[in-house]
Amino acid sequence: MKLVTYLKDERDQLALLVNGQLYDTDMLHPDLPVSMAMFLNYWDDIMPLAMAVEHRIKEGLVRNVMAHPFDEAYLLAPVPHPTSCRDGYAFRQHVAAARRNRKVDMIPEFDQYPIFYFTNHNSIQGPGDIVCMPDHFEKLDFELEAAIVINRMGRNIKAEDADAYIGGLMIMNDMSARRLQMEEMLLNLGPAKGKDFATVIGPMLVTLDELEQYEIPCKEGHTGKSWNLGMKCWVNGIQVSQGNVGEMDWTFAEIIERCSYGVNLYAGDVIGSGTVGTGCFLELNGTGKFNDPNYTEQWLKEGDVVEMEIDALGKLSNTIVRDENDFSILALKK
Repeated sequence: MKLVTYLKDERDQLALLVNGQLYDTDMLHPDLPVSMAMFLNYWDDIMPLAMAVEHRIKEGLVRNVMAHPFDEAYLLAPVPHPTSCRDGYAFRQHVAAARRNRKVDMIPEFDQYPIFYFTNHNSIQGPGDIVCMPDHFEKLDFELEAAIVINRMGRNIKAEDADAYIGGLMIMNDMSARRLQMEEMLLNLGPAKGKDFATVIGPMLVTLDELEQYEIPCKEGHTGKSWNLGMKCWVNGIQVSQGNVGEMDWTFAEIIERCSYGVNLYAGDVIGSGTVGTGCFLELNGTGKFNDPNYTEQWLKEGDVVEMEIDALGKLSNTIVRDENDFSILALKK
């Protein structure tokens, strides 16, 4: 099932996406919720009904319900108001390449346990403009990732049980202002201001039943579902990144296990995979310089269009826009 949130009459509207058309949930059945938050909080009750309604649409049995073209809708984040947002560090290829480029050894702790950080869930957004302050343009970067959303409350969830807590998968672009990030992390804290201005998810949430045909075994020694889903990113129409969700070393199930240790996870919590190998300019620039000292770095700039695509999860497009406010926190440094 593909779930979409779009703007309708100045409010969030949840819809099923079937054959390129959006069907408002509340128009399909009075017991279907109008919002993603309610859908996630009543997942076990709502999901069977939603799947039955989707089947009726596909069979041509739903009539007198107006549908809206997906490509004409004002799309919001599929989970527009997540209860929290964590981002993992699951792709060994990315971590190893980044450390090699800095001429440091691969850190052995990567293979011992998954890690994550909290980012600003109030800065989650969907397709469209990403508005950046002047300091964000100091080495502005994208990060090509997948993400999940939690569909029920849980605590101390074991990895072997954790896939049942995944509502679905989405594309994530974990935007990064690298100068801010690197400066603050010199103090061994963060990332904070380098990350908290924008995290993009979308364009839809795809439930796990829809992804069964893509399932593959996870990496040896790991636990949880894995999917053969190609990942790509373009900047201004030029492809810059390519990877696969199946390259994750730590599974989402294992990340959930760590996230839920001693704390409650809630329906609506979003968790990112971390950056796929080649999935950001920081890594690509580092590799370029590692191979050629004269390599010219590339960073995002005003007007750039970033497009991300993951097989079966759709295509996420954003345009980089400069805020009219010229305030700089870098200028306040003592």
